[in-house]
Amino acid sequence: MASSSLPLSNFRGPETLKPSKPSISHPNRSTPPSTLRFPPRSQHRKPMISRTAASVTTQDGVRTSLDDLVVSILSKVSGTDRGVSLSKEEHKEVAAVASKLQNYCVDKPVACPLIFGEWDVMYCSNPTSPGGGYRSAIGRIVFKTKDMIQIVEAPDIVRNRVSFSAFGFLDGEVSLKGKLRALDDKWVQVIFEAPELKVGGLEFKYGGQSEVQLEITYIDEKIRLGKGSRGSLFVFQRRN
Repeated sequence: MASSSLPLSNFRGPETLKPSKPSISHPNRSTPPSTLRFPPRSQHRKPMISRTAASVTTQDGVRTSLDDLVVSILSKVSGTDRGVSLSKEEHKEVAAVASKLQNYCVDKPVACPLIFGEWDVMYCSNPTSPGGGYRSAIGRIVFKTKDMIQIVEAPDIVRNRVSFSAFGFLDGEVSLKGKLRALDDKWVQVIFEAPELKVGGLEFKYGGQSEVQLEITYIDEKIRLGKGSRGSLFVFQRRN
């Protein structure tokens, strides 16, 4: 639901670590509800997605199943340092698969209980967006990212965590805690508290609140796709 835009995605936030500002208006959205409402945990049931029947026909006439699309997008983003090492053409290939998967998103992904859980940030079309300065060209020289995780807890808590190694020997972690709010059936807003930095034995907060908006474009038991308010595409994979 990148931060760090979790976003729900953005880790600065999956486009965070910026001063809070008024919500971005999306003319095609319905009137935003004030709170995010989910059924009690006892009523949570995973939406049934027919993977055997769901398929798309590519330009060359080859029919591709939903499972094939999920495997395809994961294979394209795995081992790419969350998109950093991909070429412009390879980014386009990821976007093309994401566009096909979007056709099979559940009707109301914001209300889908599958959003809860722990997610690895596998990809961002703007690789410096999740993680902020730690993921810039210079930042990647000093800080080697180990894990980039987003945790979505019922009913409305989002935790973004980036663990890294500074200078190759000093372990550290940046974490953010945010409040999740539904804007409509597909868009969410997360207001994050000030980031907390842990390096060695030091622990302190810096900066102020930040805000991010994210559209959930696809979700199932394995992956979640999101698009930030600035258009960045995020790919999350559920942690086992």
